[in-house]
Amino acid sequence: MRARANILEQIRHLEATVRSLARQNKVVRRLMSVPGVGVITALGFAATIDDPTRFKRSSSAGAYLGLTPRIYASGETMRSGRVSKRGDDFLRRSLYEAANALLTRIPQVSPLKSWGLRIARRGGYRKAKVAVGGSSP
Repeated sequence: MRARANILEQIRHLEATVRSLARQNKVVRRLMSVPGVGVITALGFAATIDDPTRFKRSSSAGAYLGLTPRIYASGETMRSGRVSKRGDDFLRRSLYEAANALLTRIPQVSPLKSWGLRIARRGGYRKAKVAVGGSSP
């Protein structure tokens, strides 16, 4: 029981440290204002993207994280497939989960959520989550 109590205390200490880091960073606080984006996702995004000016378009950041479809082209055939899954796995998964929270659990209406729900009606929730996650907060 003491070992369990020690582990829980260490977790509380680490969570307090992470929240303190998030409070000190202006960019992270702004990212956390996006519905569905929490402390861990915002810190991961800020650490991975670092300098957003290196991307000419916001869609380039999605491609950098592997949230764009693979293209198969041969002769006259051209198909787009699943996401490429290149780039930072942790951040790609975090953005997908944030998009999931935005589309399914957060009752607030926002332009991003409306756009994602329109995509979900046409192509399903999985595609909508990837699109919303890849749109970069």
